[in-house]
Amino acid sequence: MLTKFETKSNRVKGLSFHSKRPWILASLHSGVIQLWDYRMGTLIDRFDEHDGPVRGVHFHKSQPLFVSGGDDYKIKVWNYKLHRCLFTLLGHLDYIRTVQFHHEYPWIVSASDDQTIRIWNWQSRTCISVLTGHNHYVMCALFHPKEDLVVSASLDQTVRVWDIGALRKKTVSPADDILRLSQMNADFFGGVDAVVKYVLEGHDRGVNWASFHPTLPLIVSGADDRQVKIWRMNDTKAWEVDTLRGHMNNVSCVLFHARQDIIVSNSEDKSIRVWDATKRTGLQTFRREHDRFWILAAHPEMNLLAAGHDSGMIVFKLERERPAFSVSGESVFYVKDRFLRSFEYSTQKDTQLIPIRRPGSNSLNQSPRTLSYSPTENAILVCSDAEGGSYELYVIPKDSYSRGDTAQEAKRGTGGSAVFVARNRFAVLEKSSNQVLVKNLRNEVVKKSVLPIATDAIFYAGTGNLLCRAEDKVVIFDLQQRIVLGDLQAAFVRYVVWSQDMESVALLSKHSIVIADKKLVHRCTLHETIRVKSGAWDDNGVFVYTTLTHIKYCLPNGDSGIIKTLDVPVYVTKIYGNTIFCLDREGKNRPIIIDSTEYIFKLSLLRKRYDHVMSMIKNSELCGQAMIAYLQQKGFPQVALYFVKDERTRFNLALESGNIEKALESAKKIDEKDYWYRLGVEALRQGNAGIVEYAYQKTKNFERLSFHYLITGNLDKLSKMMKIAEVKNDVMGQFHDALYLGDVRERVKILENAGHLTLAYMTAAIHGIQDVAERLAAELGDNVPSLPAGRKASMLIPPSPVLCAGDWPLLMVSKGIFEGSLDDTGRGAEEEYEEATDADWGEGLDIVDVDNLQNGDINAVLEEDDVHNENEEEGGWDLEDLDLPPDADTPKTASNARSSVFVSPNPGMPVSQIWVQKSSLAAEHAAAGNFDTALRLLSRQLGICNFAPLKSQFMDIHLGSHSYLRAFTSAPVISVAVERGWSESASPNVRGPPALVFNLSQLDEKLKAGYKATTAGKFSEALRHFIAILHTIPLIVVETRREVDEVKELIIVVKEYILGLQMELKRRELKDDPVRQQELAAYFTHCTLQPPHMRLALTSAMALCFKAKNLSTAANFARRLLETNPSNENQARQARQVMQAAERNMTDATQLNYDFRNPFVVCGATYVPIYKGQKDVTCPYCFTHFVPSQQGQVCTVCDLAAVGADASGLLCSPSQIR
Repeated sequence: MLTKFETKSNRVKGLSFHSKRPWILASLHSGVIQLWDYRMGTLIDRFDEHDGPVRGVHFHKSQPLFVSGGDDYKIKVWNYKLHRCLFTLLGHLDYIRTVQFHHEYPWIVSASDDQTIRIWNWQSRTCISVLTGHNHYVMCALFHPKEDLVVSASLDQTVRVWDIGALRKKTVSPADDILRLSQMNADFFGGVDAVVKYVLEGHDRGVNWASFHPTLPLIVSGADDRQVKIWRMNDTKAWEVDTLRGHMNNVSCVLFHARQDIIVSNSEDKSIRVWDATKRTGLQTFRREHDRFWILAAHPEMNLLAAGHDSGMIVFKLERERPAFSVSGESVFYVKDRFLRSFEYSTQKDTQLIPIRRPGSNSLNQSPRTLSYSPTENAILVCSDAEGGSYELYVIPKDSYSRGDTAQEAKRGTGGSAVFVARNRFAVLEKSSNQVLVKNLRNEVVKKSVLPIATDAIFYAGTGNLLCRAEDKVVIFDLQQRIVLGDLQAAFVRYVVWSQDMESVALLSKHSIVIADKKLVHRCTLHETIRVKSGAWDDNGVFVYTTLTHIKYCLPNGDSGIIKTLDVPVYVTKIYGNTIFCLDREGKNRPIIIDSTEYIFKLSLLRKRYDHVMSMIKNSELCGQAMIAYLQQKGFPQVALYFVKDERTRFNLALESGNIEKALESAKKIDEKDYWYRLGVEALRQGNAGIVEYAYQKTKNFERLSFHYLITGNLDKLSKMMKIAEVKNDVMGQFHDALYLGDVRERVKILENAGHLTLAYMTAAIHGIQDVAERLAAELGDNVPSLPAGRKASMLIPPSPVLCAGDWPLLMVSKGIFEGSLDDTGRGAEEEYEEATDADWGEGLDIVDVDNLQNGDINAVLEEDDVHNENEEEGGWDLEDLDLPPDADTPKTASNARSSVFVSPNPGMPVSQIWVQKSSLAAEHAAAGNFDTALRLLSRQLGICNFAPLKSQFMDIHLGSHSYLRAFTSAPVISVAVERGWSESASPNVRGPPALVFNLSQLDEKLKAGYKATTAGKFSEALRHFIAILHTIPLIVVETRREVDEVKELIIVVKEYILGLQMELKRRELKDDPVRQQELAAYFTHCTLQPPHMRLALTSAMALCFKAKNLSTAANFARRLLETNPSNENQARQARQVMQAAERNMTDATQLNYDFRNPFVVCGATYVPIYKGQKDVTCPYCFTHFVPSQQGQVCTVCDLAAVGADASGLLCSPSQIR
């Protein structure tokens, strides 16, 4: 059984396939009807108006309708396009078991537990006939697919066949009047439209199902007596032909297969059984673990079946329909109807070659599965699943190309799969031993090779090589050298397709395609929701494949698309240019003509074959939103520009490709505020001041325009903007312009005109404009504000521009092939544009239209500019000079604009990023400012989890590796990376690593300072020095291996001091615990210290123990002290005296947790000895030992790493990485 689709749901009682679409209806015991797409595996819709289980459901053959019948005694007719129930047919008095549409008439037949069968007209929505005669529940009633018959099965142990010919005549033929009269009488006196033709008795229990054969006069029935019976009928009688026994429980449904000569039945014994209808024997049984089966449905057109059970349903096929084929050169060999045939592509001639043996057993799926052909020997291997996997080897006789009917004895053998691997050698997979047998054409084993992975199938992979498939991977295995040449993870691979040159391979799985090269190096993976069926490579290296519904393509970079939609699945064998040769499920060769323009275009773009792209753009109808979106997505907006007629899309594409001229053309045609604004933004990005100005003028955006003039230093135009603001009566704009210009008198005037006399007075007074200030003071009278005393006023005047900026210099870029030959503005249009560039772009500002003037305080402007001509007769306002400055010309594009277009300079890679890319040293990441990666590296290398103590070091190292330059006042500070070991002779393009503020010599200085403080007894200060060293080492970088070793030694030295000093400081805190004091002093002497410090530690411990009467321990310290040859005579004398005193009484007054004979290390947190052989954990950074309970805590010595963490070790030099 080949399962195509499975659902999990409530118990399924009714099923129906749609005749055209890949849909199936399932009616559930819960009252819901589900509509599934079994090809996509999705639930499309659900209908739940029935109350209680729905036992019957059926699609109409041609209308968008289906009918359902349930335990609520209702028959409902639904329209699935409208997603609703159209009407309900009432009349049955008990549960409805089955419903079915007639294939031709507007009838529905229904069977019910009320012991009747009813026939309804769904157009008039009436019951047109009631068939009575059964005397128990009627379990099923079905129309005959061709004749006027109905078959019904009932729990009264009978199957009845009813003749409904009279009903058809009555409802269909237009009766004459006389006939109609007799008809009325018959109706009146209970005439019969349907008569029982046969009653089939033979089952011993109630019959659950009966159905007709689609073409022969046969009926099959299944009953609670666990038997399936076959009945035959003629015009006069019907009789039992045979009984099929095998089910262990009630048979719930049974039917004839439409395509094959078989009967399929299912039962409450949780099995589906397949029977041979002619030999009447069982072929196969499919069982489920826990689910009883209730219903079967067959697809009206295709080779599909469905079965409903207790927890869902399955859609399945009984046999594979893919013909076995093998392509060799110019022809394809394939198997059809037990014959091996060949088809030549060039002549399209189909030839029958030789007959192929029929399999011995009757079971299903015995037909050939794969073929493998050896052209030189003209031999073919036919593999099938018969006998658990077997092969047959045929040699095609040269002369049989004409007849192809002589049977020849094949050489046979068993094996998972067999393929030719050389001219006269083929490999057979022996699954049991996981080895491959290489055989010759006489079927003798020549060689055996054990395979490198557990293989369940082998495929050809070039001469002498095999592609072995396991559950989730494939490998290429060289049979000569017995080595693996390549491997690749891939979901269960079903088919392998090699390109013509054997350089590329496509691995086809059920829902995915993996493309790889000949060494199985992965190139791309495609996922499909609909099953992948076949594929072939075209001459351009594009993989063309089919799913159940489409022919599609896959480019080398993984882009894919649809070429054509399919009505029926086909299997691609070969591609010649625009013709795809396929085999269909009937085994016919079909050439399909396709349009490959789209994928050839994309391929040319991908391979940068721009000449092809050019000619295709000019000659073909390649357009559509998808193509434009593709070009945009792939970074070719400038190409997409030539496909588009719509100005808005053109504008967007032009902006995206930085083509400001094209954007300007489109903006002029669209002429909408939003587009001018966006053009302005892009022009500003490109530094094209003229177009920015033009765009702002178009949008009447005076504030932006003023600011634009300010930053480009165009003071003339700025002063004209001030005039315009005055004419427009825009006081705020006028004031801003005055501020930008630093024009104090103007500001005073504006404030005065606006009625802010006090502000005007203060402005005038502060800026020393006495005459105006006095006049305003007189007007203000007593309200003159007092100016703050003792303050020094400074002028608010912007710096005067050094130069009046024009456009930024653009990068010179030669035009791409596209701009050169695709410019759709012909030369004539260009000349027109040239002229337009000299025109006055000021016309965009129709600001000074007389109508728009408010007659406010305009006199001032006019008098000041002497515009008012007193001698003029009319005396009208003559405001000509106020029109926008004539020099607001059309922005001139650079003289070389014809050959260049704006391309923004590619931003280089920041130096900090280069540092990070090349380095695994935390210090260099921190210097680059990538603190998070630096922290991750430290965590991985040294197990550091507490980063707080490193914060200042990180800041220092980052700031120290950059220098900062001041640029213009308005520009931000520029940070410049400082590189280590920079020299003038170095190439400017080669970036060195960062200069770091920490180095090894500084640590040596700190170490000396620590020693000095220790000698002086300043333990806290010494501790600070040593801890600082440990906190700096993670961010140190050294050059040589020797220095790396020095750094590692330094960690150990410093760790010993920190541990010792921490214990010493702890000891000094414990005034009232003499025993613990002695223990800590003793442990201090076991830290690795410099000799002077060791002597001091020993002296201190000796004195403590001696005072506490622990003479034996004190003597040990004295002895160790003398062994160091102390240069200080006092120390030596003291030690000798202690030894003498102890010899008299070698005892300890108190027991200490200290055994100097047994080697130990001290726990860094609890300060107890961990003797040799006891369990401990260490800090991954400073290697201090701890008792196991400290696992996961922060190390108390370095205060950085987590105790017991996994870490790879200190990385502080590039030499370690090399």
